[in-house]
Amino acid sequence: MKPYREALALPGLRSLLLVAVLARIPLTATGVTLTFYVVQDLGRGYGAAGLAGAAITVGAAVGAPLLGRLVDRHGLRPVLVLTTVAEAVFWSTAPQLSYPLLLPAAFLAGLLALPIFSVIRQSVAALVPPEKRRPAYALDSMSVELSFMIGPALATVGVTTVSARLTLYLVGAGIVTAGIALWMLNPPVRSAGEAAAGPQPRIARRQWLTSRLIAVFAVSTAATLVLGGTDVAVIAVLRENGDAGFTGVVLAVWAVASLAGGFAYGAARRSSSTVALMGALSLCTIPVGLGGSHWWLLCLALIPAGALCAPTIAATSDAVSRLAPAGVRGEAMGLHGSAVTVGIAVGAPLSGAVIDASTPLWGFAVTGAIGALVALAVLPIELRHRRADRTTLDTPPPTVPADATPIPLVRSGPEHEPTPALSTTTS
Repeated sequence: MKPYREALALPGLRSLLLVAVLARIPLTATGVTLTFYVVQDLGRGYGAAGLAGAAITVGAAVGAPLLGRLVDRHGLRPVLVLTTVAEAVFWSTAPQLSYPLLLPAAFLAGLLALPIFSVIRQSVAALVPPEKRRPAYALDSMSVELSFMIGPALATVGVTTVSARLTLYLVGAGIVTAGIALWMLNPPVRSAGEAAAGPQPRIARRQWLTSRLIAVFAVSTAATLVLGGTDVAVIAVLRENGDAGFTGVVLAVWAVASLAGGFAYGAARRSSSTVALMGALSLCTIPVGLGGSHWWLLCLALIPAGALCAPTIAATSDAVSRLAPAGVRGEAMGLHGSAVTVGIAVGAPLSGAVIDASTPLWGFAVTGAIGALVALAVLPIELRHRRADRTTLDTPPPTVPADATPIPLVRSGPEHEPTPALSTTTS
């Protein structure tokens, strides 16, 4: 518990995480609500509903790094005003739109979606020093899990007890309220030391978008691909065995295992590699379908993989916060959010296609195998950088002779590059 006590004692982190949980709940309810609205109120099929959800997802994947760059350049509050107004316009008009108009509107809404997930992670990096970020990001990952447990459930209750149209309005009101709350909180996006340094010079993308950071994005995509595929496969295997009524119980066990794993990850004394966590998550997912003959066996089979969900996402967020310079951290976190979004968007239909062509068991196996292959592909990059880091730590600093005179620096040349004077030692 000590790492969590130390992290939560930092000024501003408690309020940030509390707002994060409440603000993410309406965002996690959008998919379920929009699906029910398209199917029930517009009379379309589930394929059409999936297309509307995909429009928001694609827009969010494109818009996240663009909004992150705006945060880096202009600060948080102007971006929150822009996105909150855009959310208000979309959710207040969406229930009145025909399906052909809903699709482009959904894409624009995703493009200008409230960047809660990436902004919260950027603010954690600003509030928490590097050595304490692991428990902080573990708490953030657990708060995401809680939001996904509450948001879709509330949306389902609203749709079934009231109507999908009214639930759309309520979800929109919740998102706008979240934007206003975040604007009022105005969490920092740079640490006090980074802010004191003043405006940062623009850094070329090729300088900070290194192979190691790209590997972290690949791991993030693969991890959520596995999670999205598992979600669909769980529903399919339960339906096939006549246990559909236990779907909520099985998914709840999966989520609780993720919370427990996230808590253990944040409390551990040593950090774990993102590649190792994602590889373990993938390998533990492959055999889950073997427990599909009974719902309680499926619960047990999901526990090892579930325990690695929150730690993997937390580790990737932590890695991005360390690898991205402060001046581009918003864009980097936006790219991380896009990677997570793309993984979920690809994993669910991929698993569904595999299940349609074979059996639900293969939904787990194929998505897990893809995750394991991605882990193997990026492993050489991780090992190379770890060796470089170890070499840097093991290399002793250069020694200076006792009779050496400090090297004065003089300015020369039109660019005023520092050049050493000729004499360096005394005789």
